[in-house]
Amino acid sequence: MTELPASVDAVVAMLEQRDYFADRRLATSVFLALKMRRPLFLEGEAGVGKTEIAKVLAIALGRSLVRLQCYEGLNTASAVYEWNYPRQMIEIRLAEAASLLSERTAGTDSMAGAPKQMAKVDRESLATNIFTERFLIRRPILQALDPSNNAPPVLLIDELDRTDEPFEA
Repeated sequence: MTELPASVDAVVAMLEQRDYFADRRLATSVFLALKMRRPLFLEGEAGVGKTEIAKVLAIALGRSLVRLQCYEGLNTASAVYEWNYPRQMIEIRLAEAASLLSERTAGTDSMAGAPKQMAKVDRESLATNIFTERFLIRRPILQALDPSNNAPPVLLIDELDRTDEPFEA
């Protein structure tokens, strides 16, 4: 991660080094957003460079670029996180197979009640286990908010106006 620019002129120079030529108004907005650690909201016609400035800033600041491409029908779940259902199903099937195997191998009279008890414990632990972080698919918003990032990424929320009103709010 590189140091934040110390002035508006430093922002202009930083962007120009990466072939992005910004006017003073945009450079001032970028400088203030960085200095105050606040989001920068850019609005404008297609093709004026809104997406490109996010890409250039990520490169110039040595940060990752996290992009959320908005579209009609986008909901919070798909923007924040989802569960890895196929992987969860595999885990459930493996637990079922292990439970069946333990039932077949525990056929002595002294352990007659053990398989049911063991299967019950496995189901309870499975229920809590399949909703852990290893089954979580991090979508752009959660990626951007992840505290394990060394530096906050540049979060690009593109085409926000294409989403439904509840998501846009």
